[in-house]
Amino acid sequence: MRSPPWWQPSVAEAAAGNGGEADSEGGGGAEGPGAEDDRDPPAGRSRTDAGAGAGTGSRRAPAAGAGGGEGTGPGGGRRRLSRRLLAVLPPGTALVGAGTAVLGLASYIQLAAAGRSLPSDRMAGVSVLWTLVFSVGLGLFFPIEQEMTRLVAARVVAEEGTGPVLRRGAATSLGLLAAVCVPVAVFAHPIANRLFDGDTSLVGALCAAFGALSVAYVTRGMLAGTGRFLAYGTQLALDGVLRVVFSVVLALAGSHSPLAFSAVLTVPTLLSVVATLPWVRRAARDGAADPGRGADPGRPADARRRPSPPLPWRALWSGLIALIPSTLLAQLLVNISVISVKLLAPDDTDFITALLSAVVLARVPLFVFGSLQASLLRGLSAAVAAGDRAAYRQLLLRTASFTVLLGGTGGVVAVALGPWLVPRLFGSPDLLGWTDFAWLSAGTLCYMLASVLGQALQTTGGHGRQLLSWAVGTAALLGVTFSPLPIRDRVEIAYAVGAALTAILLSIRVTYAIRKQPQRHFDRQAGWTDAVQGTNFPDSAERPQSVE
Repeated sequence: MRSPPWWQPSVAEAAAGNGGEADSEGGGGAEGPGAEDDRDPPAGRSRTDAGAGAGTGSRRAPAAGAGGGEGTGPGGGRRRLSRRLLAVLPPGTALVGAGTAVLGLASYIQLAAAGRSLPSDRMAGVSVLWTLVFSVGLGLFFPIEQEMTRLVAARVVAEEGTGPVLRRGAATSLGLLAAVCVPVAVFAHPIANRLFDGDTSLVGALCAAFGALSVAYVTRGMLAGTGRFLAYGTQLALDGVLRVVFSVVLALAGSHSPLAFSAVLTVPTLLSVVATLPWVRRAARDGAADPGRGADPGRPADARRRPSPPLPWRALWSGLIALIPSTLLAQLLVNISVISVKLLAPDDTDFITALLSAVVLARVPLFVFGSLQASLLRGLSAAVAAGDRAAYRQLLLRTASFTVLLGGTGGVVAVALGPWLVPRLFGSPDLLGWTDFAWLSAGTLCYMLASVLGQALQTTGGHGRQLLSWAVGTAALLGVTFSPLPIRDRVEIAYAVGAALTAILLSIRVTYAIRKQPQRHFDRQAGWTDAVQGTNFPDSAERPQSVE
C-alpha cells in the first residue's frame, strides 16, 4: 500500500499529535523548553519526512473502531471535517493560526482603543506610524525570517545543526536595523514634519518598533525552520494578549498620548520574544544527533553530536538581496493607500482615519493567511531540498486553492458589513461605501495569492523573478495613484490593480517553473542546499525519492 506523502498526515498521526498539530489539543507535548528534543529523525526515516515535520509516529492506518473517540455524532463529524481541512494545509498551520488569530484581534483592539482615545489629528500620526511599521518594518525584517526558515529546514533535512544560521541571521538583522535607524535619527525632524505633524517622539517610536521586529523575526525563523510551531504560535499569541492589555489599560486610564499608544507596537513584541527564548535555544543546537551510530535521540546523554558546517554569508545574502526589495514592494503595495492620502491630501484627516480602519477590516483574511506562510515555506523548502517534486506541486496547489476561498469569503463579508461596522467598531468617520470595500477586498485576495506564488518561486531559487513581478505590480499601482481620478477612488483602485497584475505575473512564472523545467530547478536548488550543508549525494540512489 502506498504511504501518504509527508504533507498529508494520516488520521492516526492527527490523533497522536504528529507534525506538531495535536499540541493545540493535547497541551503541547514535547514542545516545551524542558521537554526532550524529538526533532532528530530516528534511523531509517527518510529525509523528506524529517524535514517536513511529519512527526515520529507510525504511518499505519488506525484500526477499526479506534477513531480516537470521534464517534458518529455531530461532534465527531465536525472533528473529522476539521482534521481533513488540516490535512489539506501545511503541517503546523493550526498552531501558527491560533497565535495569528490572537495577534490579529489585538490589532483591532489596539486601533479601536487608540481611535476612541485620541483626537483625529493625533490619531492620523498613529495611523501613519502603524502603517510604516507593518509595511517598511515587515518588508525589511520578514525576509530574514523567510530565508532563515528555508535554510534551517534544509539543514533539518540534512540532519545538520542550525546554530550557524541563527548567528548569521542575527548579525544580518542587527546590521540592517542600524542601516535603517541611523539615517532616520539623522533626519528625524524632516520626517516628523512630513509624516507626524512635527512630533519627533513618534520617529523614536518607529525605530523602537523596527528594533522589536528585527529580533522577533530572527527567532521566528528558527522556530519555523525546525518545526516548533507551538512555540511560534505562542510568541504570536503572547504578543497579541499583551497588546490588548496595554491598549485597554491606556484607554481606561484616559491617556491622550500618541507615544503611549505607539509603544504598544514595541514592548509586547519584545516580551513575547523573551518568553520563547528557551525554545529558540533548543532550536539552535550546534549539532544534530546521529542515531545511525548507536545514539538514542530520546536520551541526551547518548545523543552524539556532529560539528555543524559553517554557513557562508552568500548562502543568506544571495537570497536577501532580491527578497528584501521584493517584500518591501509587496508591503508598499498592500499598505501604501493610507500613506498616499497623507502625502497627496494631508488635510483630509477624516478620510485617512476611515481608510485605515477600512484597510484593516478588509485585510482580516491576511491575519488568517499569515498562519500559512511559515508552515508553507518550511514544507516547500523541505520538498525542494529532498527533490520531492510531487509533494511540492500538491502542497502549493492546495494552499493556493485555500487562499482563494479564504480571500473570496472574507471579501463578501467585508463588502456586506464593512460600511456599517467600521464607524461603530473603530469610531472612525462614516465616509466609505460598499464599493470602497470591494476594491480593498479584491486587492487583498490578489495580494495573498501573489504571496503564495512568490514563496513558491523563492524556494526554487527564483528570487529575481519574484522581484521583477512585484516591481511591475508596484509600477501599475503608481500609475493609477497619479491618474486624474479622485484621490479617494484611485488609492483603492491602485491597490487592486497592482496586486492583480503581480499575481498574474507570478502565476505565469510558477507554472513555467513547475511544468516546463521542474526537475532542472529542483536539482539546482537541492544541489546548492546540499553544498551549503556539507552533505553530498554522490549517487542518485542515495537521494530521497519523490513520492508518486
